[in-house]
Amino acid sequence: MEPIYEDNHLIVVAKESGEIVQGDKTGDEPLSESVKRYLKEKHHKPGNVFLGVVHRLDRPVSGLVVFAKTSKALSRLNEMFRQGKVQKHYWALVEHKPDPEQGELRHWMIRNEKQNKSYAYDEAKPLAKEARLGYKLIGQTDRYWLVEVELHTGRHHQIRCQLSHIGCPIRGDLKYGARRSNADGSISLVAHSITFEHPVSHQTISLISPLPKEKIWSEINYYED
Repeated sequence: MEPIYEDNHLIVVAKESGEIVQGDKTGDEPLSESVKRYLKEKHHKPGNVFLGVVHRLDRPVSGLVVFAKTSKALSRLNEMFRQGKVQKHYWALVEHKPDPEQGELRHWMIRNEKQNKSYAYDEAKPLAKEARLGYKLIGQTDRYWLVEVELHTGRHHQIRCQLSHIGCPIRGDLKYGARRSNADGSISLVAHSITFEHPVSHQTISLISPLPKEKIWSEINYYED
């Protein structure tokens, strides 16, 4: 494991698709345990290693995940995420070109626990939660379009659901309408960058994730700004 960033209070790693951030009913080892083991071995720590989970990514999604190494950092980061003070950008390869090429999506979403799926609606509904994101078309391949997304709210499967709702399902995301699955079971969605104020030093931390090794990510033609 090669962390993207580490200091006395934080560690940020690039999650691979297929990994889970926290333990679940599958019993698979979560990323949090892998990071604990890494810290224990690197720093020769006796006993249990403290590691706080600050946020999560869906299993088929790759990209940056922030963990707290101290309780002080955990409580402050939790509050920053709750207040929307953490800027997160995602990159998604989608099956259709969004129209318009840039804008904000605002829907009302309802989560179906049994299906582990969310549904987006154009109008407010009972029990629905508002979901907002900004998006911009930034590149393409011969068959897909690269969209950069900035989350303004944090709903279950929000990016996947909202992009699908406007006719732009994410490549490989069968649950939300993709034509076919990806060979490795991933979906082509990456938590690409994150910017936040360090919870202790108050310096601005801005980090970028490496892109997946899958060939298609090297075939993107980026638009000029």
